[in-house]
Amino acid sequence: MKIDEIDAKLLTALTEDASISVPKLSKKIKVNPSVCYSRIKRLIKRGYIQKFTIVTNEELLGNNVTALVGLNIDAKKRDNVLKNVTTLAETRGVEEVTGRFDMLVTIKARSLDDMHNIVTRKIGGIDGVNKSETFIELKSQLKEPIFEEQA
Repeated sequence: MKIDEIDAKLLTALTEDASISVPKLSKKIKVNPSVCYSRIKRLIKRGYIQKFTIVTNEELLGNNVTALVGLNIDAKKRDNVLKNVTTLAETRGVEEVTGRFDMLVTIKARSLDDMHNIVTRKIGGIDGVNKSETFIELKSQLKEPIFEEQA
């Protein structure tokens, strides 16, 4: 199930703005609105589009500090660590990785003091977390993906 040029354009445009109307989207990618609509439905059915969502402005919500927290965990307690870290309100992502850490957790906090509390008390208090290392984000540059036709 490969995607063609129209599907790639649809995915790119919807990644930029999932709230765009089908008529505007069809004009943007230069296809008939009925084709645009049916292609979107097909992309959903095939699993290329999993959900439509929003991106919140974390700074306006008061979450001004971002950190990546590298965790070394007891492998026997992996499920417990994963369950507990993902239920924290401040957690934005959890990646299980290879290398120096077992997990990388993205955290949002209101202040450095708040981040300190989250890392030392909340994460540090989870049974199975052996060690953590915190990397405070100084600046972030996000990039929307650009999809291409699959040959």
